[in-house]
Amino acid sequence: MFWKRLTTVMVTTSFVRALLETHSSSSVRVRVTQQKSASEEPVFLSTLSTGDWFGEQALKGEDVRTANVTAVGDVTCLVVDRESFKQLIGGLDNMSNKMYESEEVKTRLEAEAAFFSNMSLSDVRVICTLGVGGFSRVELVQLKNDHSRSFAMKVLKKRHILDTSQQGHILSERRIMMEAHSPFTVRLYRTFRDSKYLYMLLEACLGGELWTLLRDRGSFDDSTTRFYAGCVVEALAFLHSRGIIYRDLKPENIILDHRGYAKLVDFGFAKKVGLGKKTWTFCGTPEYVAPEIILNKGHDVSADYWSLGILVFELLSGSPPFSESDPMKTYNIILRGIDMVEFPKKITKSAANLIKRLCRDNPSERLGNQKNGVKDIQKHKWFEGFNWDGIREGTLTPLFIPNVEGPLDTSNFDSFPEDTDEPPPDEESGWDLEF
Repeated sequence: MFWKRLTTVMVTTSFVRALLETHSSSSVRVRVTQQKSASEEPVFLSTLSTGDWFGEQALKGEDVRTANVTAVGDVTCLVVDRESFKQLIGGLDNMSNKMYESEEVKTRLEAEAAFFSNMSLSDVRVICTLGVGGFSRVELVQLKNDHSRSFAMKVLKKRHILDTSQQGHILSERRIMMEAHSPFTVRLYRTFRDSKYLYMLLEACLGGELWTLLRDRGSFDDSTTRFYAGCVVEALAFLHSRGIIYRDLKPENIILDHRGYAKLVDFGFAKKVGLGKKTWTFCGTPEYVAPEIILNKGHDVSADYWSLGILVFELLSGSPPFSESDPMKTYNIILRGIDMVEFPKKITKSAANLIKRLCRDNPSERLGNQKNGVKDIQKHKWFEGFNWDGIREGTLTPLFIPNVEGPLDTSNFDSFPEDTDEPPPDEESGWDLEF
């Protein structure tokens, strides 16, 4: 049954951080000098104090960089060498976001920003409703002076947001989406506000929700699942490279564009925590929540890789591995672990191996969260032969291409009745000024 689910010392190839005792006097320091040859005098480079660091450039490449670090007083220095650093996080040059930072892309984004900065609410007209959520309604809108262009307009009631204390989530959602210029995340072009509502002008993806397609088909085969999982992997790699955790991965939050490519939508639970940082907020959809979130141990980007494993299982089988009518029961069976789950025969051995390696109880053991990062997922046997360059460049043809006749074709979405609710009261306290 299908229903929508509602929803953390000589330095050569080393990096040194000086940790000075809190009771130390102000004279306690670490001096950094460099001596190019034995006949030359050391050249003073810098002085480190509490929390300072030196030598991070040595971690980026293979060059040997030498310096003398001399403690003056009672000082504790922590040192990490290049190899250990790579074992820990995979190096600084493995971020898979270079393709998004080309001059061509920057030029396009600048032109886009200029176009939308001159747009107002009066420039669009509402066509119909694409979806309804707990805090919002999503309408298909069309430009009045260019009928070939349509968008999705997310409309939120300001008073409802205030009454449920969701201001922080909404502001975070806006900031993150304005920054997320990935082909695998739905674009946010512009926001508006008035006395009653907030408006988010979004890219219109008229291929429909992945959840609807899964509901209608029951489950997907390996090839179809591999394509959608590949799109999600690219989206997560982009977000994670910017220190953003998505935290609400599920078929309901994946939408198809007219080509059949999958994109993440709804960033209400996403959070920018920074690279290598954790957060402790309890959030997500019960069937997809990682064990460290349930146990309040703090979570990072590895929670998204757990959810990726759950997603692959659900797309292949038609239902998630952990599911009960009561969320607390769902959490309990999640804590028992993926090894307690009986996999259906339709899930192949290589797919099962990928799922189990993504859903390890220990976040540090999860595929995607080890030294090679997301490359470990991309090189897994289940993805063998998959055209990663093709999916990034948009040249790979999906197995399912939705039928989209034009910019106003909503046939891939469920029908929703018109909004008959009374307009909400005005809310002008000012918390939403950045809209």
